[in-house]
Amino acid sequence: MSRLVGGDDPGTAAVVASLTAGVFFGGVGGGVAFPTLPTLGPLLGMSPAVVGVVLAVNRFTRLLLNAPVGQVFDTVGTRRPMIAGFLAQGLAPFGYVLGLDPGGVPLGSAGVFVLSRVLWGVGSAFVFVGTFSVVTHVTTADDRGRWVGYVRGGQSLGFPAGLVVGGVVADTLGYAAAFLVAGCAGLFAAGVAALVLPDVSPDVGSTARLRDLPGMVRADGRILAVGAVNLVVRFVFAGVLLSTVVLYAREHGVRVGGLSEVGASGAVMAVGVVAASAATVAVGRYSDSLPNRAAVALPTLCVLAGGFVVLAAVPTLPGVLAGVAVVGLGVGGTNPPLFAYLGDIAPADDLGKLGGVYNVFGDLGSALGPVVALPLVVTVGFRGEYLACAGLAVLVGLLAVRTLSGDPTPVAERAVES
Repeated sequence: MSRLVGGDDPGTAAVVASLTAGVFFGGVGGGVAFPTLPTLGPLLGMSPAVVGVVLAVNRFTRLLLNAPVGQVFDTVGTRRPMIAGFLAQGLAPFGYVLGLDPGGVPLGSAGVFVLSRVLWGVGSAFVFVGTFSVVTHVTTADDRGRWVGYVRGGQSLGFPAGLVVGGVVADTLGYAAAFLVAGCAGLFAAGVAALVLPDVSPDVGSTARLRDLPGMVRADGRILAVGAVNLVVRFVFAGVLLSTVVLYAREHGVRVGGLSEVGASGAVMAVGVVAASAATVAVGRYSDSLPNRAAVALPTLCVLAGGFVVLAAVPTLPGVLAGVAVVGLGVGGTNPPLFAYLGDIAPADDLGKLGGVYNVFGDLGSALGPVVALPLVVTVGFRGEYLACAGLAVLVGLLAVRTLSGDPTPVAERAVES
């Protein structure tokens, strides 16, 4: 079994507090990119398709790295890989600053932004998978939802902070200033991790091999169902909505005060992600009281779908604020309980790899989102695209109800029984 090493056990609260602070400040850097790049791209000569690739390439990078990174955590422990991940996240926005000068870099702006986003993807793979591994190790099924809620809530709050920083600072001080703030926030997160984060030392003799993962997923449909829900939630929210909301605001004349569509979209998305953070904490705690915490998936996915229906039907500032807030409630109410559910059923010494599998599905969704959404909105419009997102959310909710009902028997025990 894995264990905390390097001194006395710092306690669940201290571990969760350090992770929450780290993912909050790390999330700021991720949030800055979304309200800035869709409008910055044309100024630097990037087509919508290229901007979509820039926004998505970090997710494709994570997609490839999640499972191998999980193997790293299950083999060498958590502290050093996670600190390295936070550092990579902190350095990536400084690459964005270099990309603002097309003639000053050999690869051109698009190339520099792509490489910077790849670096961000590498760092976030270590941070996201490591967070799952550490939180699951230091919690139990009786309190896991509550602590997962706090960490995911901190991560969600970091992202809207980045959206606001990206929109408002870009409007007032310019794009370079916004990217520099994001980089400094990421480096601060690395410092927090280095000071506080404990290590979880694995028992490498009992961990499963990386090549066994596909068989493990095929053998237990619950892993596939949890992954499918994560894929769809990340596709419609982090993929479609975050990459199109600034264009939606421009087309429908949505303004917040004197801000342009860049600042307005950042403020609007901040409302959504604050709602997601609140739902994350509340639903995560509530899920600890349920015999099967996955039971919340269908109602929260229906809430998510309702938010997209509002966005499609009411393209005004009040409608956008309400729709994005409802979408945020659905996202925040869905992911943390399923994240904790996977921790409930995961073998103790394979948490890193199954955390990697969970993130593979999520990153596939959030990577495909911008690539599909930006070109498709030209063809079907915002109304058609958002209604399709609503239908997809309800469909995957029905899949979750069918697959995840019943007692959450751990994967290893179910395998033995069968």
